[in-house]
Amino acid sequence: MTARNVLWIMCDQLRFDYLSCAGHGSLATPNIDRLAARGVRFTRAYVQSPVCGPSRMSFYTGRYMRSHGANWNQFPLRVDEPTLGDASKALGVRNVLVGKTHMRADDDGLDRLGIDRASDIGVHVSQCGFEPFERDDGLHPTASGGGRTRYDEHLRARGFGGANPWEDWANAGDAEGGLASGWLLAHADKVARVDEAESETPYMTRRAMEFIADAARDGRPWCLHLSYIKPHWPYIAPAPYHALYGPADVKPAVRDAAERVDPHPVYAAFMDLRVSRNMARDEVRARVIPAYMGLIKQIDDQLGELFAFLESEGLADTTLVAFTSDHGDYLGDHWLGEKDLFHDCSVKVPLIVYDPSPAADGTRGTVCDRLVEAIDLAPTIVDWFGGRPRPNVMEGRSLLPLLHGRTDLPWRRYAVSEYDFSMLEVRAALGLAPRDSRLFMLFDGRWKLVHAPGFRPMLFDLADDPDEVRDLGGDPTHAPEIARLRDLLLDWALRDHARVTMDDDAILAYGPATQLERGVMIGYTDEAEVAQARADYGLD
Repeated sequence: MTARNVLWIMCDQLRFDYLSCAGHGSLATPNIDRLAARGVRFTRAYVQSPVCGPSRMSFYTGRYMRSHGANWNQFPLRVDEPTLGDASKALGVRNVLVGKTHMRADDDGLDRLGIDRASDIGVHVSQCGFEPFERDDGLHPTASGGGRTRYDEHLRARGFGGANPWEDWANAGDAEGGLASGWLLAHADKVARVDEAESETPYMTRRAMEFIADAARDGRPWCLHLSYIKPHWPYIAPAPYHALYGPADVKPAVRDAAERVDPHPVYAAFMDLRVSRNMARDEVRARVIPAYMGLIKQIDDQLGELFAFLESEGLADTTLVAFTSDHGDYLGDHWLGEKDLFHDCSVKVPLIVYDPSPAADGTRGTVCDRLVEAIDLAPTIVDWFGGRPRPNVMEGRSLLPLLHGRTDLPWRRYAVSEYDFSMLEVRAALGLAPRDSRLFMLFDGRWKLVHAPGFRPMLFDLADDPDEVRDLGGDPTHAPEIARLRDLLLDWALRDHARVTMDDDAILAYGPATQLERGVMIGYTDEAEVAQARADYGLD
């Protein structure tokens, strides 16, 4: 059989509804739409945490946040945490990165075990199981010692000088009297100073194509994770993408004045964050959202180039393509900025999967409304390469049966997401200890429960309130629904998630015959009974 490959594309902070195939009225994404026409578009895909770091660690491990423990950005992933890279390596597959992971290595664990970071195993565990063909998390401001990435050197080599070309060129515009920093929302309508061809998205696309060409000489199957840095802030786009959209293309904010009347205390604290107060202002949205849309349009154009390259290399018929995002962006919806809570614009993501095999012909161009989680992609990739995802390690489920039209299979009843907000000022505003600064979401396809330890729950009925503007968590008439959903959350929380070293098959193979074969004779009365048991078990 011809070697199979995987192209796993992830955008950063791309909302599920900012694609034309998902119904956006102004933003045209024809290349992503064509991918959807060849594959399956999943309309209810949820991430396991609505912030970059923990969400990505769930994608890369196939495990919930409560399992891998990397609860927020810059929280290290344990040195022994199993990843997709481990499963790929066992199958002879190169697991390769171009772009962002937001993974931080477990330096304490590496030191404790005496692992050299430059060794093969040191690189493997320090890069979340990826071979870092091009690692760039996309945020390297001057204040934190930026200007050290390969992309920065690339910009310098092309004449974009200064101490930090990422900040001064790729993410800044020109203003009277100096630079207009893309960090500042007031400058989102400026044109980035960098040439479009040298901006982050085309650069990463070229690097992906360079890897694919290089891999053809290597000959091994590969899984390439092309992880775009955009449309994540700083919100500023190069020409011509800075001017493709304007205030007239900005959809009205999804919000209601009633949301600000006696809100849940945690929700109120998030609405009071600086980013929320500013993104709730219409004039800020009118500047930011056109830039956000332009950055998405640039990604779509670059994907057109990439997909054409796959065709020219003869790889389109053997490469599974997955397109998704690590989370969404509030963009002023619900009076919020960023992506910290569990409304669909934050926690639901686009997910399109194209399986080129004939088994998927019957589902091409369809949509699937099954509840899908980010942790499903890792076992899907393992399954595609002919491996068997280990359910005691990867908590997700392979999507291949759904891609192949197997609608008869039982599926999950709910999706779960978690958030640890201990690193935000919200924790101090609420007077909480770090261990108590947690939120849990459970969504069963209609009802969305947000469990906030120490506070009343939040509850939304997406059948009657698809915009999620009416919190029913304080209404006593909904107490039975809350109790039912809490029971489901408890069922999820009590499931074994730490037994990663003992495979299910090994447990199923263990029994009385195994003990007897090892000479363990617990409960037997005499030699005759042992002899009979050995005969019954076929040990003689």
